[in-house]
Amino acid sequence: MKNASLPRRRALALAGGALAAPMLASGIARAEAGWPTKPVRYINSFPAGGPTDVLSRIACQKLSELTGQQFIVENKGGSGGNVGADAIAHAAPDGYTIGLYSVASHAIAPTLYAKLPFDAAKDFTAVSMLWSLPNLLIVRLGIPAKTVPELIALARANPGKYSFASSGSGTTVHLSGELFKYMAKIDLLHVPYRGSAPAIQDLLAGQVDMIFDNIPGALAQMHGGKAVGLAVTSLQPSPAAPEIPPMAEYMPGFEVNSWGGICGPSGLPPAMIEKLSALTRTALESKDLKATYLKQGATPLWLSPDDSAAYRAADERRLAPVIKASGAKVD
Repeated sequence: MKNASLPRRRALALAGGALAAPMLASGIARAEAGWPTKPVRYINSFPAGGPTDVLSRIACQKLSELTGQQFIVENKGGSGGNVGADAIAHAAPDGYTIGLYSVASHAIAPTLYAKLPFDAAKDFTAVSMLWSLPNLLIVRLGIPAKTVPELIALARANPGKYSFASSGSGTTVHLSGELFKYMAKIDLLHVPYRGSAPAIQDLLAGQVDMIFDNIPGALAQMHGGKAVGLAVTSLQPSPAAPEIPPMAEYMPGFEVNSWGGICGPSGLPPAMIEKLSALTRTALESKDLKATYLKQGATPLWLSPDDSAAYRAADERRLAPVIKASGAKVD
């Protein structure tokens, strides 16, 4: 009798499991739909105080208001954004650790770095874009060029004489200069710095001649009468400086933007992706966020999860030849 009862017990166990499975799935679905029920960690892969930090905090504050849960920004800088990106990639895919989807770590790094601890295409779940931020070409006072054509003519007449600063090799600030050299067919000396602040200091001191800096910092120098603004690197004029023409006006197709979005680790539950994407869209459409972004020189940029992933991939393909031509490489 004992042996005969074993199949019955097994059958009952299997039946119980079959009944429990839909209940478990239903519970998971409810948990995903109810997200977030506790604070969400947002990893910003750059130090505090910079443009990505400011813009990320603005977005997270609005998401906190919309959900009633705190979206807490945690700065985890290092290796051009790769340290923070790696932390996002290896987080639990439960929706409570998300972070910055960045041009630096997700579009530039795959070509710039010989080896990365993550796969930019496979190890992340793209949720939405947040902003697009162009660079602004400013030249030091005393440069005998007030327009882009005049600057190109000056550089062609004096090969190797003029220099452009950057916040570091492989940044959008650097690649803007390299693309300018390539498309204008001019010879400029690249002078890399550890960040924009020392680069701007040397520009104002006359040690370097020009820089394609992120628009907030460059605009401040231009408005302060300490440098001359010539062009922005977006395809259209920036709302923050509508009087400055885009570089594409002189060289069709010229475009280098610093962009940021929201991503999570791969395997993020679909219901959470959908909800966070919708919340982000609502946040970016709010008048106060739009106004605050504009003050920072940024344009709100909402894209669907699929379109965000495609945007990243397209930018990687577009920037790869520029990175390779520049000779920049990090082992």
